[in-house]
Amino acid sequence: MNTSFIEQLEFGTDGLLPVAVTDHETGRLLVLCFLNREALETTAREGYVHVYRRSKSQVQKKGVSSGHVQRVLEIRVNCDMNSLEIRVDQEVAACAHGYYACYYRRWDDDTQTWVTLDERVFDPDNVYK
Repeated sequence: MNTSFIEQLEFGTDGLLPVAVTDHETGRLLVLCFLNREALETTAREGYVHVYRRSKSQVQKKGVSSGHVQRVLEIRVNCDMNSLEIRVDQEVAACAHGYYACYYRRWDDDTQTWVTLDERVFDPDNVYK
């Protein structure tokens, strides 16, 4: 993929761009992450999502530890050119806690707790050793 579109984007003052990664088939939100210019250039060039790990201050291929990579099918931009949606073909799961998507819980106002909506699709203890 050509990277010329990157010059048109408005990165934050911290050099980061928020990115919603969604399942191309279902439209389901898988994860919200941040990309710096290097991560976005690598994502566009290689065709797999790379993220900027704020805790480690480094660019890393999403799913590098688990093998649960995200193949880029489409990149969309919002109206202000300051955030992206990347539609992907997800291998196994996006969530490091074993769920298909990172958004697997919802708030239940009656019980005042987070309710798990999804089943785990893999055991993190077996994947992240």
